[in-house]
Amino acid sequence: MRRTGVARRAFVLSAAGLLAAMTTAGGAVGSPAGRGKGGGRPEAAPVQLRGMWVATVANIDWPSVPGLTAARQEAELFAYLDRAVESRLNAVVLQVRPTADALWPSPYEPWAACLTGTQGEDPGWDPLGTAVRAAHDRSLELHAWFNPYRVANHTDPSRLIASHPARLNPGWVVPYGGKLYYNPGLPEVRRFVQDAMLDAVRRYDIDAVHWDDYFYPYPVAGQSFDDDAAFERYGGGFAGRAAWRRDNIDRLVRETRQRIRRIKPHVRFGISPFAVWRNAETDPLGSDTRAGVQTYDDLHADTRKWVKEGWIDYICPQIYWHIGQRAADYAKVLAWWSETVRGTGVGLYVGEALYKAGDPAQPAPWQDPAELSRHLTLAREYEEVGGHVFFSGKSVLADRIGAMRRVVADHYTDRVRLYPDRGRTYPHRGRPSG
Repeated sequence: MRRTGVARRAFVLSAAGLLAAMTTAGGAVGSPAGRGKGGGRPEAAPVQLRGMWVATVANIDWPSVPGLTAARQEAELFAYLDRAVESRLNAVVLQVRPTADALWPSPYEPWAACLTGTQGEDPGWDPLGTAVRAAHDRSLELHAWFNPYRVANHTDPSRLIASHPARLNPGWVVPYGGKLYYNPGLPEVRRFVQDAMLDAVRRYDIDAVHWDDYFYPYPVAGQSFDDDAAFERYGGGFAGRAAWRRDNIDRLVRETRQRIRRIKPHVRFGISPFAVWRNAETDPLGSDTRAGVQTYDDLHADTRKWVKEGWIDYICPQIYWHIGQRAADYAKVLAWWSETVRGTGVGLYVGEALYKAGDPAQPAPWQDPAELSRHLTLAREYEEVGGHVFFSGKSVLADRIGAMRRVVADHYTDRVRLYPDRGRTYPHRGRPSG
């Protein structure tokens, strides 16, 4: 998720799921909707999701630097979870597959470089397994955030570990815009990235699979994504390359949901896209915006279709603009998404740009600690909005101008606690088997 303006996207993650709650002394106690049967948790009425992203790519949030001891890494992770509790949140979206590597002992991909500084080096503990246990112990949901196609934030395959699938299968990889990507047009790539991500679903009691906004890469002026050979082989029958590319991403989304359902039906599937599907001047079904990026056209991600077809359980658009922004007004984008999800059964959670609050490079509305609180107040007018997710963990900890404290004071007066028994009964798993 990108941290820049309308024409770009933020390095966000994206995230969150539908929760449920019962009133008890000291706060509401909830469980994820749909998990009562087979999930062993009580059914109850839905409550607002309150989440935050914790990004690991390039050590944006965690670990603070690569190469810390396992104990230091664990302590920093627990600090994020504890701050989530203090802020009366109920979900954490943790990035566990940042660049085609893993924060668990994966049989498909190497250990993530963000842990030790060396891709493939065992950090001496199981970050994802520990995060799931620790989140549930604190009555938090843990949404595992994956990036399907990004391989590296550079274009030199020799910098990847020798056993990396991208080096073993060089035909899978496309350099573009200073990065390496898996080619979404290859069926074997699509199957592999699904297998790699779903390994975590099988091994751990995660509450949701979460994707951010990286599908086909964001456009880079003067460069083209070289998928000519794949298009020549697989693009027959499509109106053009753009339609074929959208179908590739549609297949990834649809198949992933089907496979999650077969493995663990209670695990939800959510996506956090750049918030503009199409501008109305491009398509009358689009939003009243003039954004420089449109996911349908530029990322080949038909986010509206995924909602209408019910291929995802929730969508968490990154509405990273202030109320009244000229090119993409938060209020107008929010209204468009509310209308888009209406009647579909797909949850709507709003991605919020906490990182902009107090940033001197941002316009005046972001210097006001009340701007984010106004977002939540406005969202109350739409019954489709099921919660908010804040980018990102470091900004929640720092809370530069008190914008998060204002949100908590104005909107999160009670804590919604999930899994109230977890602190007593949830076993310590250590390393998963298999």
